[in-house]
Amino acid sequence: MSYQVLARKYRPRDFSTLVGQEHVVRALTHALSENRLHHAYLFTGTRGVGKTTLARILAKALNCVGPDGKGGITATPCNVCEPCTAIDAGRFVDYIEMDAASNRGVDEMVQLLERAMYAPSSARFKVYMIDEVHQLSPHAFNAMLKTLEEPPEYVKFILATTDPQKVPVTVLSRCLQFNLKQMTPSAIAGHMTEVLSAERIEAEPPALRALAHAARGSMRDGLSLLDQAIAYAGGTITLDAVRAMLGAIDQGTLIKLLDAIAARDAAQFLAIADQMNERSASFAQAMRDLASLLHRVALIQQVPNAADDEVDADELRRLASTFAADELQLFYQIALHGRNEMHLAPDEYAGFTMALMRMLAFAPAETPPVRAATASRPAAPAGGTTAPARRPRADVQDAAVQPPPSVPAGEIAPFDGDWTGLVAQLKVSGLVRELAQRSELISHEGDRLKLRVPLKTLLDAGALQKLQAAVSDAVGRPIRLAAEVGNTTGPTSAGIADQARAERQRQAEESIYADPFVRELIENFGAQVDPASIRPRSSSERDGSERNDSDTEKTP
Repeated sequence: MSYQVLARKYRPRDFSTLVGQEHVVRALTHALSENRLHHAYLFTGTRGVGKTTLARILAKALNCVGPDGKGGITATPCNVCEPCTAIDAGRFVDYIEMDAASNRGVDEMVQLLERAMYAPSSARFKVYMIDEVHQLSPHAFNAMLKTLEEPPEYVKFILATTDPQKVPVTVLSRCLQFNLKQMTPSAIAGHMTEVLSAERIEAEPPALRALAHAARGSMRDGLSLLDQAIAYAGGTITLDAVRAMLGAIDQGTLIKLLDAIAARDAAQFLAIADQMNERSASFAQAMRDLASLLHRVALIQQVPNAADDEVDADELRRLASTFAADELQLFYQIALHGRNEMHLAPDEYAGFTMALMRMLAFAPAETPPVRAATASRPAAPAGGTTAPARRPRADVQDAAVQPPPSVPAGEIAPFDGDWTGLVAQLKVSGLVRELAQRSELISHEGDRLKLRVPLKTLLDAGALQKLQAAVSDAVGRPIRLAAEVGNTTGPTSAGIADQARAERQRQAEESIYADPFVRELIENFGAQVDPASIRPRSSSERDGSERNDSDTEKTP
């Protein structure tokens, strides 16, 4: 007997064995049990999630006669009567499967509808299953509308498509639509475990999880990969064998890459990339896996309990404390773009390494002094117990929980309270610059400064700690910052800048209205000046204009 692939051998034969589509099974089971049957069903969903399988089970439920030949419509087909076994074998004359990709014209549709007018030869219902229905031509859709709306009572239509957006609304409105969900990796891995148990083949659970993730939500793809893994491993399916088969990169290599990026060590991650190249690893898959790792690390930053079920939980928590939230978001975007642009690169190695170098090039410059300090526990005091870390209030953040940078020795004048003047000297950008410019100094005592900020989001992603480091560098000694959220009433750099812009705008408008030519147009011709078109010149434009005027005066 010839070998039968796992996807066909273990195709579900009834609703109870269908995996991952409980919402559809529940609706169809109730409809069959109560005999509330629609004449047309539309199953939508990506490839390999069970559309055709569900259509065959529904056809069996409609035509099952039971082991004794006296049964009726049922939600639990027996799988032993002639209609059930014939439908499973693909030889039931009153169950017709049609591929719309190769039979998409109006002539094929007319022939199908003409045959539909005849009563079933040996079944309760004549069931037509049209797969990839969205590929029918517009004329074919128009030809089927009337029959689809009012078919003979013994005819049922089951339509399936991976792209419901291309199905005309006139067809959608005539069908009961069920959207089949993508399979979760855990569901795919669980089904693989049952299949391997029946096949008496051993496998490592991490290997099955890797195959399930590679299936991308498709049970059929997962079982096809399992077939391939069985042939590749030649025995027990191991994680190393699956990674080699898929060209995947192990988690440890990806963690080393992120450590090299955190250390700003380009030579280190290039050495890792060279090792991957020697092993003929798939750099496209590696970039996809790196984006997945960044997503998991960012998730753990926001939801620490998300790491509880991870194999490398400690490493993921360490990475979560190593990177700032805005860095992870930036690196994730770069990884996605790098993956999408891989085909444009000279080769995959160049595309992969360039994406990593882009992460270094665009990494925030104002990083905290000891980035990974939060990953290690503080040393225990003499009493033998570790003091609990002080948690800042929800509305007040204290940057002093981070160690201040080292500063040179020497006498330096204390902070004089000119916060806006100090902000102008800071070399910061992005969210940290926004925080500095919009914050108001409400108190200062020695080297302890307290700020008020108008928005809590300005304190996200460790911005206050980064601002503290920048202020300490600017004044030449450790400065401790604390912040509370509230409405600012005093001077801020952003407010002063807004006032300056408003004053320049007012002067520009006065200059325009004072121009004799403009006044003549207004007075004699009823012209109007569009205020939105008046913009003051920037400082660079003014400086350039003054230099040009000076040059002109010096020219004989």
